[in-house]
Amino acid sequence: MSDAYTPAPGVELTHPEWSRSATIYQVNTRQFTPEGTLAAAEAHLPRLRDLGVTIIWLMPINPIGEVNRKGTLGSPYAVRDYLAVNPELGTLDDLKSFVAEAHSLGMYVILDWVANHTAWDNHLVTDHPQWYARDWKGEFTPTPWWDWDDIIDLDYDVPALRRYMTDAMAYWVREADIDGYRCDVAGMVPTDFWDNVRRELDAIKPVFMLAEWEARDLHVRAFDMTYAWTWNDTMHHIAQGKADVESLYVYYAWNAKAYPRDIMRMMFVSNHDKNAWDGTEYEMFGDAVEAAIVLSVVGEGMPLLYNGQEAGNEKRLEFFEKDPIVWRDHPMAAFYRSLFHLKHATSCLWNAAWGARMVNVRNSAPKQVLSFVRQDDASRVFCVLNLSPAMQTVTFAHGPHLGEWREHFSGETLSVTAATTLDLPPWGYRVYVG
Repeated sequence: MSDAYTPAPGVELTHPEWSRSATIYQVNTRQFTPEGTLAAAEAHLPRLRDLGVTIIWLMPINPIGEVNRKGTLGSPYAVRDYLAVNPELGTLDDLKSFVAEAHSLGMYVILDWVANHTAWDNHLVTDHPQWYARDWKGEFTPTPWWDWDDIIDLDYDVPALRRYMTDAMAYWVREADIDGYRCDVAGMVPTDFWDNVRRELDAIKPVFMLAEWEARDLHVRAFDMTYAWTWNDTMHHIAQGKADVESLYVYYAWNAKAYPRDIMRMMFVSNHDKNAWDGTEYEMFGDAVEAAIVLSVVGEGMPLLYNGQEAGNEKRLEFFEKDPIVWRDHPMAAFYRSLFHLKHATSCLWNAAWGARMVNVRNSAPKQVLSFVRQDDASRVFCVLNLSPAMQTVTFAHGPHLGEWREHFSGETLSVTAATTLDLPPWGYRVYVG
């Protein structure tokens, strides 16, 4: 049979083995400690390991532009020098120390990379002005339509820019031994650029790549993981009473059918964008926050923990000013720890093709209650979530949920038959392990 009829692989890259059951944690270094430095952040690494964190994502560590700066300290996404460490955060040796300590604890570090644009005073503006996009007047231009007036766009039609940016990304892998990148607005940069970047970085060491975008084709050769913005928005609408459970079927149907099987989506209830502009997860999700977190961990995808969530942070963090997190003991830390350790220990919950698909279990309240099973040869999980503000009593149709279970949080056992009914309080959840 001709090759024309042989299906092409949906994913051609190889995920690093250590991403198999990984979770990810975002560090906003400026706000992470009172000092706001990499050295101070390093002291938190044992705590993060105890939480069950695998990947540490550091927001941009490069010097920040001063021309057209927003606020007092500016946006870390307005990069002035791709090959330097922001002195406010520390030195190259501080970064190396942070990465080495993370590695010694069995964790991995990715840097936030801003390839789409630079600060107005990046040295490339004077050294290579031909590398920049121009507006209708022939002048440097911020990204069209957005209010990002502290940055100007690069032009990826220029081969020399592509080589420079690729070499700059390779520099941090070689020099600081980082393990990959989270790539800002990745879809605004041509996919073939990222495809080549991944090839060149993997030639140095196996890397992990996260795209801040939601597009299928980025997974083929470039990125291990993309954002699940649609999931986050839908969960937010459900929590606010603007949608019901069936609206989630759109995301999960597309994830199951339109995306390749061996991919990862980043599941999150908060990150620096949501926290800075929309509020904390408590403001956005209210009483639904725990159910949303459970689904982000137990459903398909890799869960993100944004710094401060484990301390029950209830304020929006300033983005352009100093506004350190107030660290405190909080039940949310134990909640995340319990869920992350469940994910690590339960193979059906692992990432990409290592884990099992979600199988929808129809119940008698499909607009209010989401129920599904994930199972493989070694493990199985039956999750039931009441995503409504009212008490729900549900029964279930036929499916892979029948059998003996132990509820993860309470330890109570349950034998599920065709006649089983389950009572769920408002925004209640059950995670049964077989």
